[in-house]
Amino acid sequence: MHVFFRLSVVLFTFLLSFGANATIRLPWFFSDGMVLQQNADAAIWGWANPGATVKVSTSWNKASYSTKAAADGKWRLTVKTPVAGQVPTGNWDMSEDGSNSMMLERTPTAGHGPYTITISDGKPVTINDVLIGEVWLCSGQSNMEMAMKGFKDQPILGSNEAIFNSTNEHIRLYTVPRSVQRLPQDTSKQSSWKMAEPEAVSNFSATAYYFGKMLYERLRVPIGLVNISYGGSPVEAFMDAETLKAFPDIKVPAATDTGKLNNRNATVLYNGMLRPFLGYTIKGCIWYQGESNNDRAKQYETLFPAFVKQIREQSGQGEFPFFYAQIAPYNYMNFAATGATAYNSAYLRDAQRKALDKIPNSGMAVLMDIGEEFNIHPMDKLTGSKRLALMALSKTYGFKGFAGESPAYESMSINGSTITIKFKNAPNGLSAFGKELKYFEVAGTNKVFRPAKAMVSGGNIIVTATDVKEPVAVRYAFKDFVIGDLFSTEGFPVSSFRSDEW
Repeated sequence: MHVFFRLSVVLFTFLLSFGANATIRLPWFFSDGMVLQQNADAAIWGWANPGATVKVSTSWNKASYSTKAAADGKWRLTVKTPVAGQVPTGNWDMSEDGSNSMMLERTPTAGHGPYTITISDGKPVTINDVLIGEVWLCSGQSNMEMAMKGFKDQPILGSNEAIFNSTNEHIRLYTVPRSVQRLPQDTSKQSSWKMAEPEAVSNFSATAYYFGKMLYERLRVPIGLVNISYGGSPVEAFMDAETLKAFPDIKVPAATDTGKLNNRNATVLYNGMLRPFLGYTIKGCIWYQGESNNDRAKQYETLFPAFVKQIREQSGQGEFPFFYAQIAPYNYMNFAATGATAYNSAYLRDAQRKALDKIPNSGMAVLMDIGEEFNIHPMDKLTGSKRLALMALSKTYGFKGFAGESPAYESMSINGSTITIKFKNAPNGLSAFGKELKYFEVAGTNKVFRPAKAMVSGGNIIVTATDVKEPVAVRYAFKDFVIGDLFSTEGFPVSSFRSDEW
């Protein structure tokens, strides 16, 4: 077992970083077992005595960096990281009993570690077992938070076998503990980096773990995954008060308020969980959230892009890749107000679809085929994670030869009673895989949608409805719960969409 997982070492790290004898203090994520983003000017920060000179030494390049702590004790600098060397893939060898066994190479490859970082203002603090690789922020609400072992009475398909086979010293996991805070915090609650192995993986985000595992299998460099999620939380809980000034209908708790807060209040998760991490050098972010904003879809069309812009600006890393999961179809009438007669979360899915054009360097994993009518947490977490990973591998890492995202509604044209729909991201066309397309509807000027017949033709969809002679609008799978039936030929589902704004 790797050294940083021993209790004594965890305790030692705690005493070094936050003990009474140390003047250097660090956020918890700067600790043994961490992963730094490769080939970057990676930020490191913390606290020391006001005015103290802080020196940082990195073992991979024998370099030394220094800065002075400000009047409040805060200091920050960046260190140069190398290009990560690839992890050996392992070799089959013959064991003593004559059977074949996989013998993984344990000797580090130059460039990825493990390394040490020493930070000193006269009293040194050493961070051990530092790897250089790819770091991804993984955030959102319960479908991101949902651990590999599942929730009580809510399983994840295939999770036990995946957990059993999860040991990998080059995949590192970090979870920021839940924290609801009225005011912005400089540090989050105590946590530690963990190596991927059954006990750690079983309690880590399934969506994040599957995503990271797939990146590792293709990139063959260390992967660091940072999970910042809290079930049942709207996006404004992850946003700061300044950004939310543009949304006056969202109430931001005042510093002088005395009422009890929860994770549904605006700014509280930003204050306690997300803000302390922003600035850590990452490759990109994956996001799975929206269920708790499903009743405010129109607002989400601008609120969600504002959130992404905020965290990018505050991270100081430009328009880093941002890939998100569209919420899966589900019977949201389970949560509707008593007496509600109509409820349709397709409007929220549509807001997420539209956000693609408002968020540069983004992508959306469509989950139209894995939703469950009476379970808001789809059991199939692997499929959604694969789609997020394929987007990252194709759009961020430049791998080619495979599809990386779903077809997207582009435009429609009307010829008499026939509508022709065109799509983006479908170079090899569309398919219903031998089934009838059942979820297209068209409407005339009366805005009443009627079921329509649809067929694939030359990469387009041709739609007609016998009782709508003069159609003006079309919708696909625009229902609260539905299992999509239109895909790219590579098997990526098409998002529900509408041509209207009714």
